[in-house]
Amino acid sequence: MKSYFIFLGLLFFSFNITAQDKMAVIYHESHEIKKQSAPFSDVVEVGNLFFLSGQLGMNHTTRTLVEGGIVAETTQSIKNIQAVLEHHKMNLSHVVKCTVILSSMDDFAVFNEVYSKYFTNKPARTTFAASGLARNAKVEIEVIAAKN
Repeated sequence: MKSYFIFLGLLFFSFNITAQDKMAVIYHESHEIKKQSAPFSDVVEVGNLFFLSGQLGMNHTTRTLVEGGIVAETTQSIKNIQAVLEHHKMNLSHVVKCTVILSSMDDFAVFNEVYSKYFTNKPARTTFAASGLARNAKVEIEVIAAKN
């Protein structure tokens, strides 16, 4: 009987160490050189989940918002998300949750048309409007991705 409890104890100890290893928090440095001095991480990894910071419709080469309104900014935001995911060997099919912030709900229908072309797996999503997005952007999108 004592051997049985020792076995269970070792099994629990082994499981506990494995669970802790999987839950290590990793703050990844940005793959964009110009963003490496930012006061936040592009991606924080916890287990198999990747929490991406919000992406604007910004051209990272010029550090300016793309021109063309909600369609162009949404497209660029998603391309920026794709670039971060690709850096971590993932793509949009790994996205399980999106949070979308629009500067105006008047842009919702047009935003949705662009968004639907890229997120075909239909991840869970929250969308709301807020005034005063960074850089006077029309949209910001943040995602959570799960890596198998």
